[in-house]
Amino acid sequence: MQNDHDRDNGASEASLHAFDYWQVLKNRYGVILLTFLLIFMTAAVITYVLPKKYESTVVLQVLPSTPDLDPFGGQLGASVAGNQMTRQFFATEFEVIAAEKTLMRVVERLDLTSRWKTDSDSVVQILRGIIATDQIRGTDLIEIRVRHTVATDARDIAEKVAEAYQARRTDEEMTRASTALDALNEELRDQEDLVEEKRKVLDTIVQAIGIPYVEGVRGAGEGRSQEVLYELSERQLYEMQAERDQLENQIKTLTKLESEELMKYAAGLNLPQNGVTGLFVEFQESERELINLQASGLGDKHPDVAMRRLNNEGLKRDLEKAVTSLREILKTQMELVDGRLSNMRETRNQQRDNAVDRALESHDYVEAKREYENAQGMLQAMKLQHSSKRIGLRIPKVPITMHQEATTGRSPVSPKVTLYLSLGAIVGLIFGITIAFFLEYLDTSVKSLEDVEGFLQVPVLAVIPKDVGILHKQSGMSPDAEAYRILRTNIEFNRKNPEDNAITIVSGGAGEGKSTTLVNLAYVCAQGGYTTLMVDADLRRPRLHTFFDINNSVGLTNYLTTDLMLEDVILQTPVDNLYFLPSGILPADAAGILNSRRMSELIQDVKQRFDLILIDSPPILGVSDASVLASEVDLTMIVVQHRKLPRNMLLRVKQAVENVGGHVIGVVLNNVDVRSDSQYQYYTSYYTYYAPSADNDPVPSAASLGKGASSGKVAATGKSSSTDDEDTLY
Repeated sequence: MQNDHDRDNGASEASLHAFDYWQVLKNRYGVILLTFLLIFMTAAVITYVLPKKYESTVVLQVLPSTPDLDPFGGQLGASVAGNQMTRQFFATEFEVIAAEKTLMRVVERLDLTSRWKTDSDSVVQILRGIIATDQIRGTDLIEIRVRHTVATDARDIAEKVAEAYQARRTDEEMTRASTALDALNEELRDQEDLVEEKRKVLDTIVQAIGIPYVEGVRGAGEGRSQEVLYELSERQLYEMQAERDQLENQIKTLTKLESEELMKYAAGLNLPQNGVTGLFVEFQESERELINLQASGLGDKHPDVAMRRLNNEGLKRDLEKAVTSLREILKTQMELVDGRLSNMRETRNQQRDNAVDRALESHDYVEAKREYENAQGMLQAMKLQHSSKRIGLRIPKVPITMHQEATTGRSPVSPKVTLYLSLGAIVGLIFGITIAFFLEYLDTSVKSLEDVEGFLQVPVLAVIPKDVGILHKQSGMSPDAEAYRILRTNIEFNRKNPEDNAITIVSGGAGEGKSTTLVNLAYVCAQGGYTTLMVDADLRRPRLHTFFDINNSVGLTNYLTTDLMLEDVILQTPVDNLYFLPSGILPADAAGILNSRRMSELIQDVKQRFDLILIDSPPILGVSDASVLASEVDLTMIVVQHRKLPRNMLLRVKQAVENVGGHVIGVVLNNVDVRSDSQYQYYTSYYTYYAPSADNDPVPSAASLGKGASSGKVAATGKSSSTDDEDTLY
């Protein structure tokens, strides 16, 4: 529940802040409107006086620069950022377009110095200001825009800028290629000299050591031949040694094995003169036939079995002889291989010695040959690159392609009327609102009931709307009287002692409406049955007599300075129960007259005669008269004009009353504009439903007003019969 309450309070506070902001806008709408109109009109004037500019656009496709040549066949600039389509590439090209060299070509081709009647440097600066470049998003296209007050000039300049840029890029490409070709020619000549020098050194070495060199044949030297022969001898020697080892192993195996294992092994040898293999196969076939005969049930003495056994024995003897013969053959072959191995080792050793000797002799030859061949290869590569570059120079290059030519603008693109006026309106509105809130921040005047009650710690007795007239001069039932009826009721219930019926009405400064408030309050109180006396104690600038068209030549000052009777100076107004004591002749020392014993006796006397005494006084901060009156009367009511008096001045008004012993009953917030300050609509809501059926407080006619005004003096009266009847209060 507590959380819900906190949320409700937070929402209420937020809405209150929003309401306050809206209230500030309503209160300062004049400032906002004035600022808005000033800035908007300024934007309109600026838009009108700005020169109209026309735009012409050229769209180009720009290719990277040709990379520099490498004499060895590569491209030196292949990895440079400036030669690739990067952000830096386009930024660089934008600077090239706006460079002085490019723009000077435009100046010369269009003769702008004569056309614009100025020097070339100034023309270049003007061109830089009217030329804009940009990359079309997502493409490799460059857009050149030119704005000028003359449409044809904008078109011509855009066209010539594109042509100048294209010509400059083409010239730069040709210059770069020619420079690279010249450098390559120079390097080519140097390389040819180097090759010739290496050739002479090689020829000298060839003649010295007698090794022939064939042009274009790699590895043709005698030293290399000796090395090859030595390597071949080594390989043959290794193969021959492996063959001997194999023969030796076969002989050893034939010596160790016996019987059928020996015959089986001998039959498996892959030798050109091996007769054991055929005999062993025949022997195995005869053995299988013998087994088949015995398996068919024939006995050992059967002629076929005996014959087959004799045949097998003969084959076995032949196999043994063949194995012995094979062993002898292998031994003979091994002796031959040993002889060959001996000869091959001698040959290998001789070739090795020859190769070492020739290698030592041909070391300089090999080095000279290698250097010559490397120089020759480099020269061939440079010649190939030179030929390709010369062919490339003959091919026309177009580093820039124009995709959109410049055209004459039909309508101006600047100033943008809609945009400028919209910006002016937005800026004016923002500045107006900002100034309104700034003025509201600087404004320390009284703005709300909370300001008064929180600052002075006294109640607000009534809220008087703006432009309320004089009630007794209005015809019919007026809703304006309700505000003063509320004031009358609040006075009645806020005074602690019913006998405190002498009230002075003060204000901090002039023009806050205290006199009008006093007259209307007196009128409403008189209508409510109170015998009411109005005393004009403003001896500096009296005004109460003007509300009733009464002569104030005789009044309060006459009574205080002479022996006149009270009945001689108090007049009855055309309104029933309403009496008036004019100011009289204005004295030289107003404060001294008011601060007299006779004034105190006057107040005590009229308190006994009337139900309510309302005393008008001058502004309390300007003169001391109001302070004297506040010390003599029972209660003091402060009239504060809405949004006029600063809060600190309002506090000084209260302190001025209290410093002389006066008692502030409350404050009347006067001249409130309820149409802009909607927070006060609750206090003046009677305007929305005020529709009385009868006029309970009739307004006197003009005839009776004249009669009352001319009736002169009023006799000393006692309080009316309705004095103690508080039910007559609204």
